[in-house]
Amino acid sequence: MLYLRSLVATAVLISTSLASPTASPSSLTWKDDHANFADSRRSLLIDDEAISKRQISPSTWNPPSNLVTPLQQVWDHETQTYNMNFQNFGFDQLIAANGNINICVRWESSTAVTRAQRDAVEVAYRRSYLKWMNWLYGFDGFPYSSVNVKVVGWAVTQSSLLQGDTSNIDVYTGTDSEGAPQCAPACGRFFHQDNNYNQCPGGAARHYDHSLWLTDGFGGGAGGDWGQRIGREYFMGAINTENIHILLHEMGHTYALDDFYDWTPSGVGGFIMQAGSATQITDFDGWMLRDWWRHLKTRYNLSSPQPTITSTSRTSTVPTPTRTSTTTAPTSGSGSPLYGQCGGIGWTGPTTCAQGTCKVANDYYSQCVP
Repeated sequence: MLYLRSLVATAVLISTSLASPTASPSSLTWKDDHANFADSRRSLLIDDEAISKRQISPSTWNPPSNLVTPLQQVWDHETQTYNMNFQNFGFDQLIAANGNINICVRWESSTAVTRAQRDAVEVAYRRSYLKWMNWLYGFDGFPYSSVNVKVVGWAVTQSSLLQGDTSNIDVYTGTDSEGAPQCAPACGRFFHQDNNYNQCPGGAARHYDHSLWLTDGFGGGAGGDWGQRIGREYFMGAINTENIHILLHEMGHTYALDDFYDWTPSGVGGFIMQAGSATQITDFDGWMLRDWWRHLKTRYNLSSPQPTITSTSRTSTVPTPTRTSTTTAPTSGSGSPLYGQCGGIGWTGPTTCAQGTCKVANDYYSQCVP
């Protein structure tokens, strides 16, 4: 069964103390001319590089004493609840691509987006991603001292929404069965976990590992091995903030970190994976990530060289076959929450919804929707 996670919209997340950007998307000023944006983008990239090179001590499994018990509780819960033989965790994707992560943006909006804005999306996503990777550099045999995160494609309903130069990205105009823009499945790791991208127009170099799905009016977020989904307005409004906390939470799910809606480990509280309780990655979050790495690393045979995927620039418009992307949410005794999973082949959780209606997306996934 696919290993998937989601974050359900809550009043806490909507509150001004946690959610949100102080500026609305309409109040932001963007430069359409890419050349004029270059200096500010360059400074952000330098900051990202500094983040990617910094290491957090220690380099072996030696968590602070107050975290030992709750970390063990979390790991016990994971092994008792989930399929530990799943082969598409974020770690699996990262190793398969030799320390490179390619992203395709699903722009589910009728709002035009400039080259400068697209560059800013890439910078903000990379900055957030490296905050997680920072916990792995130099730790317990992790093979990379930096991780390259790059946006290689954008999916839109109309190519005209992508204003300015698009020569650095693949452009997809296909949709899924619900009419949402969809990056070509032929190029997606979620669809090709054997790393066979022979049908991808650009080959392996233009594959994407995760999708960043930005949807108008979407509350909360969703995340899993396929990538992350959050509200477009929220993300664009928070794009220059240091910690885009809903995105950070959903990235944690890509790397197998759990939700904590119905329980809290002993002696801890206020961490990014406990939705709505923190706005940045905490020590507890970082050590949970490290715990997954130390348990999974043996599957990678790291003594052998890993294949290298080198990205190149290319533009194409590819009609996309339809397929519904999937997300799940944690469950409660009274049914799955809004945007949670409520059915599908192999699903053993609730088949009713505490809020909303259970809608079938495909044979493997049904979701509680408003």
